[in-house]
Amino acid sequence: MSVEFLSLAEGTLAYQRQIGDIGQAGGGKPGVVFLGGYASDMEGTKAQYLAQKCAESGLSFVRFDYRGCGQSPGKFTDGTIGLWREDTLAVLDQLTQGPQIIVGSSMGGWLGLLLASSRPERIKAFIGIAVAPDFSEELVWKNLTDKQRETLLRDGEIYDEDAPPDFRIPMTLKLIEDARAHLVFSSPCPIACPVRLLQGMRDKEVPYTYAERIAKHIASDDVQITLIKNGDHRLSTPENLDMLWQMVAGFI
Repeated sequence: MSVEFLSLAEGTLAYQRQIGDIGQAGGGKPGVVFLGGYASDMEGTKAQYLAQKCAESGLSFVRFDYRGCGQSPGKFTDGTIGLWREDTLAVLDQLTQGPQIIVGSSMGGWLGLLLASSRPERIKAFIGIAVAPDFSEELVWKNLTDKQRETLLRDGEIYDEDAPPDFRIPMTLKLIEDARAHLVFSSPCPIACPVRLLQGMRDKEVPYTYAERIAKHIASDDVQITLIKNGDHRLSTPENLDMLWQMVAGFI
């Protein structure tokens, strides 16, 4: 698939799209939209795997880079949950037709939950991989030391001190403050579509108990959690990817 660009009121999104055998508006096949994680792009293992499997199955598929990520113009540190939520809405509204299966990884799972809440009539199912709603508050802000909070408030950003220098990704005060207007756990989550959650029990970024918390919080009664005992946060082994595809295939 070639990279195309979607113009927004403010900014541009890079995306790749393939149209299924029946087309996005026809037949009984839903399309698939992939939402990547924090600081990731559409060339990741899971995105490429889904693109291939959807092509083999004649399904429409869209993957894209949030503004400031990957091939989308902008500064990563200007990104917020609110801004990237607008990106996901634009992709769904302008690049897809008919029912869609939303696959969200980590932060993309948070955005996917927001998307499913905003466009319930368009969502066939939501599949989450190590879903991390409210991570900025629950997993970052609440776990910062006093010194880290001082640095964040003073400099506007902090870095993971344990990460290798080449992989230190900033967490901005702007994102944390903006995210408080988009928290999932702070109010009822009206999602009624089927939900499937894939979660590793050795995930160091998102505790596996998070999946149970999500399942209890959303309105849908059709929720299933698959725990992978040796699974990490990425869940990108061939076995993990096969599990993911079986979840997608279950809604085709």
